[in-house]
Amino acid sequence: MNISNKTSFMSLKSTLTWFCTLGMVFTLQAQKKHTFEEGLFLQIPFNYGREAVYADPFLGKFYQKGFESPVEGKAWNGNDEASWLKITTDTAGFFRPQRNTGGNLSNPNNPPGPGRIAAQTENVPRTPMPQRRGFGSSYLYLTYQSSKNEDAVLNIKGNSAVLVNGELHAGDPYRMGWLNIPVRLKKGKNEFYVRGTFVAAELVFSEKPVLLATEDLTLPDIVAGRDNSDLLLGVTVVNTSDKVIPKTIIRSTVAGKMVEREIPAIAAHSTRKVIAAIDGSGVTQVGDLSATIALVQNGKVKDEQTIPLRSLDKNTTYRVTFVSDIDGSIQYYAVNPAIGGDAADKGLFFSVHGAGVEALGQAQAYESKDWGTLVAPTNRRPRGFNWEDWGRLDALEVLGLAQKSIKHDAKRVYLTGHSMGGHGTWFLGATYPDKWAAIAPCAGYPTLKGYGSADGIIPDQGGNALENTLLRSSNQSDVIAYATNYKPLGVYVLHGDADRTVPVTYARQMREILGGFHPDFNYYEYPGGSHWYSNESVDWKPLFDYFKWHQRKSSNEVNEIDFKTSNPGISASYYWATIYHQEKALAYSHIQLSRDVAKRQITGSTDNVKTLKLDISEFGTNGTLTLFMDSLNVIESSLAQSTDGHIYLEKQANKWELVAKPSLAHKGPQRNGTFKEAFQHNMVYVYGTQGTAEENAWAWEKVRYDAESWYYRGNGAFDAVADKDFDPAKYADRNIILVGNAKTNSAWNTLLADCPIQVSAGQLKMGEKVKSANDLGGYFVYPKSGSNTLSVGAITGTGIQGMKAATANQYMAGASGFPDYMFFSIDMLTNGASGLVDVGFFNNDWSL
Repeated sequence: MNISNKTSFMSLKSTLTWFCTLGMVFTLQAQKKHTFEEGLFLQIPFNYGREAVYADPFLGKFYQKGFESPVEGKAWNGNDEASWLKITTDTAGFFRPQRNTGGNLSNPNNPPGPGRIAAQTENVPRTPMPQRRGFGSSYLYLTYQSSKNEDAVLNIKGNSAVLVNGELHAGDPYRMGWLNIPVRLKKGKNEFYVRGTFVAAELVFSEKPVLLATEDLTLPDIVAGRDNSDLLLGVTVVNTSDKVIPKTIIRSTVAGKMVEREIPAIAAHSTRKVIAAIDGSGVTQVGDLSATIALVQNGKVKDEQTIPLRSLDKNTTYRVTFVSDIDGSIQYYAVNPAIGGDAADKGLFFSVHGAGVEALGQAQAYESKDWGTLVAPTNRRPRGFNWEDWGRLDALEVLGLAQKSIKHDAKRVYLTGHSMGGHGTWFLGATYPDKWAAIAPCAGYPTLKGYGSADGIIPDQGGNALENTLLRSSNQSDVIAYATNYKPLGVYVLHGDADRTVPVTYARQMREILGGFHPDFNYYEYPGGSHWYSNESVDWKPLFDYFKWHQRKSSNEVNEIDFKTSNPGISASYYWATIYHQEKALAYSHIQLSRDVAKRQITGSTDNVKTLKLDISEFGTNGTLTLFMDSLNVIESSLAQSTDGHIYLEKQANKWELVAKPSLAHKGPQRNGTFKEAFQHNMVYVYGTQGTAEENAWAWEKVRYDAESWYYRGNGAFDAVADKDFDPAKYADRNIILVGNAKTNSAWNTLLADCPIQVSAGQLKMGEKVKSANDLGGYFVYPKSGSNTLSVGAITGTGIQGMKAATANQYMAGASGFPDYMFFSIDMLTNGASGLVDVGFFNNDWSL
């Protein structure tokens, strides 16, 4: 880290601490709060994480009628199972089932990284234990006696979820401290069931119905020489009242320049991160400065806060904010400029950070280079999605923005990262091998099947065939299975030989795998290196020297292709070949192709490929192209008949045939399914209001729970609208998430009338199969009519029991496997995979 960057980083840290502390002092002086200091503790196993199946016997029991409030010493389930035990907080305010466990809970749960050197106590590699269940899985029962019906803000640190008077809310498992959940307290006893082990909890009673929470800002930097007149930042608005906050103005003032921007309505008892605009063109000096932001309604200021900003010279590492295409939220990436500025002959280094590390800190860990610019994306959060799912999409989005805005040599694009970012490097490198000249994973684990985090690992095997189908949906995460994709890339592996966070055994595993086929990789174990031993953990000169020797090939230089993928919707192409359709959905597909342009021939073999797309533009437009595929029939194609430079081959029985371009309404790289695909394209939730009072209340509870989870995990926000207010034309270019069923949600028949899966009161219909039950829940995705790319997702149930069973599932956990459709009974909460009813994938034409 160079001195100017390090000084700037420390200055930013101290400024943020000062402002946050100041804001908390002034806010809390005008508020009262209640800190929970005693409760009842229940140690009970539950299983959430990187599986679509989750098991939570307590929640399953809670959702049944007749559940009784806990009593000290009484068994939780009315038999000889675990009993509720009294527990009090320690001096730091945390509940600890056992004293002297859990470490320092006052800080966020972050491993070593930039600015956090690992404390090394022994020079022995450690293999992490499987993390399918957390330490001492438990629930904590808290109560609060209120003298009246009133509004409050609940802040819990260290939990994964909480039931507030029976309604589920998201948690703060990493103890970040900024997840403020507005709740409505009833007169009398209020009950809180907190899922988590090491927890601190408090209620804050605000005098303001709407306020700005500035602990979790997404900020740009004002950079000399750039256009600073139209910058964007993200700030969280908290609505503590029981009324919708209608259209509101957010006003910013920086160096005398005032800008106003309208923000969306904020639902009752909810939070939303919104976008504010700032005009930094009036800033003329480099250094830390402050700005004011205010919420204005009908000309009246409802809340006003001071926030920190930075003004930097053009040679200092800086942040750039942008509006994400994923959900329309504000995100940022960091840039460490090349010495002397960017240029067409310089490289672009793409560095993905570790868990708990900000993109800015990641970029600042590198000395500026004279031959390239470094860009660090965010993964949507410092923890985010392990660079998979929406973290992967964030990386691709930032890479595209950087390639457009930063001058560089397209042949000199390099990928590297540390820890979780080491995994991101392995994953992004194998998934998109044609985007990089070389990759360098540092202290990384290759796959979440072998290494987990707070969300656990991906198991190798499920409990039954249906669960194995779910796990197949996570195949793309297992880069070991398609490690041959690294073959055309330079690979430099860097790992400390005394790393206790990510043991060096993972690097050695990959060294052995690469040694079996790779013609050009380099491997180095840093002697005595812990997980983060200094900035050399990433900024290692031999690594960048290795990068210098490698260039990315252009398409006309690539005549040999050896490429695997498990999901064409994630990764379909390597240069001139595209796996368009699979025979078996989300199993691994493999192509090995060789072309001879002079002879006008392509020879190759395929596995699990139904339709193959080939770019034949290099062959010109004269003569005939001959293809020898899988030792089957010979195919000849007139080059003159190729109007767009592509041909499509389809495997039918034991031969290949030339076919027309597949319909975009079918599956393909543009939209290949899996339930998670619905959560992009600026998705809109549409919740049902046509059911029973209990079903309608559940629909809103589910929307709010997902909104809290999406904000916490993905630094994002989405719109939610009641079915009776839904206008399809208004949301024509956006994905839709339906909450409810054909009876409870009036938008269902508008969006899913042609879907072979239908869910109504007491009935699940899948094609000709009908299952009658009131306790089935599920998820599925289906194409949005009239669009070649958009989708409709459904979160549904046949009755209130099934709907409740669908509430808590963790599809927002990185790399968790969800297929096209999944249905289960409420028994899944108690019995796990045996509660699955039906799981699977649509055919390529979206039929069952």
